[in-house]
Amino acid sequence: MRANQSANCVIVQGGDAFLNRQQVLELVRQASEYHPERDVVELDATTATPMMFEEAISPSLLSDAANVTVWNVQNADEPFINAILEWLKQAGHEPDPSFVVVSKEAGPKGKAVIERLRKTGAQVLDVPDLKKTDAKLNYVLQRFERHQRRIEPMAAQQLVAVFGEDIGALNAMCEQLCFDFDEPVTLDLVERYLVANPQVTGFNVADLALAGRVQDAVIALRNAVAQGTEPILLVSALAIKLRSLAKAGAVKAGQITAAETKMAPWMLKNATKQLHGWTSPGLARCIRLLAWADEQCKTNGADPLYALERCVSSIAARGMH
Repeated sequence: MRANQSANCVIVQGGDAFLNRQQVLELVRQASEYHPERDVVELDATTATPMMFEEAISPSLLSDAANVTVWNVQNADEPFINAILEWLKQAGHEPDPSFVVVSKEAGPKGKAVIERLRKTGAQVLDVPDLKKTDAKLNYVLQRFERHQRRIEPMAAQQLVAVFGEDIGALNAMCEQLCFDFDEPVTLDLVERYLVANPQVTGFNVADLALAGRVQDAVIALRNAVAQGTEPILLVSALAIKLRSLAKAGAVKAGQITAAETKMAPWMLKNATKQLHGWTSPGLARCIRLLAWADEQCKTNGADPLYALERCVSSIAARGMH
């Protein structure tokens, strides 16, 4: 996604926070490549004043113009917005105006501001949100295509299953795999590559617990913590697995549709298979235990590891104790 070179101001709007930031940085990089002599200035609209904006776009001792980034425009006050609007009105008449990139986070807040800037001459770029699993899968495939690499669909699905809640981490893993391997990336290669990753370790613990292998799960849990894995990451992995079970149970009971789970078909199918032996009270009991373990991890409780082991034991017993 590139800005029109004739635009003096580009608004990067909404979408996933990581992608929004990456788009802003890419626009600034392009502008700095085109005008390497310019100053690069960053402002946070949450606290920035009109004078700070005017200083940023004004000539300095080293440069006649600047490449300016304005973060969090949804938090800007009226005087700050007016300063941008006034500059926009004049920028079209200047021979070499500054270039301003404005970032707005996802959500309704600030929409009216964006419309005012657009009407005054700013270009708007919309960032995808990547909330749906299919969108995340497409993102992974596109990252590999960009580097002229190939990844098998199941391997891409595994990356999304592990890192889908953090697009930044997902992107970093795609970049690393593309850098490390020329051959097509397979599911087996991904699983072997990620075996030392803390979040993957958490999913392995969860899978062992869901399979009823309580001793193996507890051993894996203790090994993970001993090797430096933060307990809160293990809680997160267990919670993701239980949420998937809860959604699969709701679909099976006819309470929601498969589409409403926002899960990939293969993920829903796996979760449905793991439902055997579970009851609603048992699942609720395990979720409550996880909430308690989460609190123990975040508040330096008496023994986070003990809390996690209780969760693993309860999950392995389908919440029966």
